[in-house]
Amino acid sequence: MQRRSRGINTGLILLLSQIFHVGVNNIPPVTLATLAVNIWFFLSPLKPLLGSCLSVETCYQQKDWQRLLLSPFHHADDWHLYFNMASMLWKGINLERRLGSKWFAYVIVTFSLLTGVVYLLLEFALAEFMNEPVFRRNCAVGFSGVLFALKVLNNHYCPGGFANVLGFPVPNRFACWAELVAIHFISPGTSFAGHLAGILVGLMYTLGPLKKIMEMCAGYSRYQDYYPHGMPGYSEEVPRDYDAYTAGLSEEEQLERALRASLWDRACHQVQLAAGCKAVSFSTSICQPGACVLVKAGNPC
Repeated sequence: MQRRSRGINTGLILLLSQIFHVGVNNIPPVTLATLAVNIWFFLSPLKPLLGSCLSVETCYQQKDWQRLLLSPFHHADDWHLYFNMASMLWKGINLERRLGSKWFAYVIVTFSLLTGVVYLLLEFALAEFMNEPVFRRNCAVGFSGVLFALKVLNNHYCPGGFANVLGFPVPNRFACWAELVAIHFISPGTSFAGHLAGILVGLMYTLGPLKKIMEMCAGYSRYQDYYPHGMPGYSEEVPRDYDAYTAGLSEEEQLERALRASLWDRACHQVQLAAGCKAVSFSTSICQPGACVLVKAGNPC
């Protein structure tokens, strides 16, 4: 597959414009670093997409485990980068303020690895149970899986209220599942397994043992849910005037607005991508029916 065109990267320009509109000084450090890493790898990729995307065939069967590290931070084109990083910008501001920078950085690293692992397990299970080897070759890149996991955390911390999904009010606790289906109704070529993997990792953190395991590994003895600005004893510079980029909205209102914008953005992005299939396949043809997977567009929350 050919990497993005070398023309004007409109998505990248819009992303940088949004970052500067928010204000670099108003973006918490880990969120800002995550944005910077993704932009850097977009401009200077370590490998082409076929060398960085994640699949059972390339990662597990060929033992190319570095793809677990590379795939979340590589994107198919500038719009793919824009939608993912615009989502990361707003979720990062909310979650890093709540969890503290150290723990949020730990969450990002853990989720980046685990979403890839769960994605491989899902694709392997589908290949075995359905006897369809194509699932072993489905190859995905992008930060979308991590964003779905962070979406679960957002909904966990703000369980009340409703999200508007395709014009229907959906309780926040079910918004991830409704949006998972809605995305693939609007854009059926995106990686369903990749997004589902993100939801499962998020649930492992909020409802399962993942958070306790992370705390044990980090040497923490308490949950951080109860500390809006991080663990006791850990101080950091937190901007106080958040109205500059929240428009005075509460956290719940920000999330609901972002969820509505998410579906609108993806619908527009789908129209832009309708003219061509950005696909990755390890068969002889770039995109054979049933044997390719779109290098998926982002998923803002």
